[in-house]
Amino acid sequence: MSDPHVPDPRICRRLEIHGLVQGVAYRASAAGEAKRLGLIGWVRNRRDGSVEALVAGPTRQVEAFIAWARRGPAAAAVSSVAVQPGHPPEGRSFKVLPSV
Repeated sequence: MSDPHVPDPRICRRLEIHGLVQGVAYRASAAGEAKRLGLIGWVRNRRDGSVEALVAGPTRQVEAFIAWARRGPAAAAVSSVAVQPGHPPEGRSFKVLPSV
């Protein structure tokens, strides 16, 4: 069991989300979930139809975001989520970035 007096380690993860994830409010929903969890980073659409996200924060919250990303919003149909270590983003907020 973890000690409540020891802060949860901070991690950063880059996600590539595939499936029906564009045109279903995935980015806005991801931003809302990240803000609810107190995470920083960004989310954006990619030209190949996928969504990419970079999330950083306490381990448990990042893992909760990844679990959410595997489901996405109600209208999404996520087929896969690739997760890799990432470099911590600049800034102190979570943003929806332009498509790339």
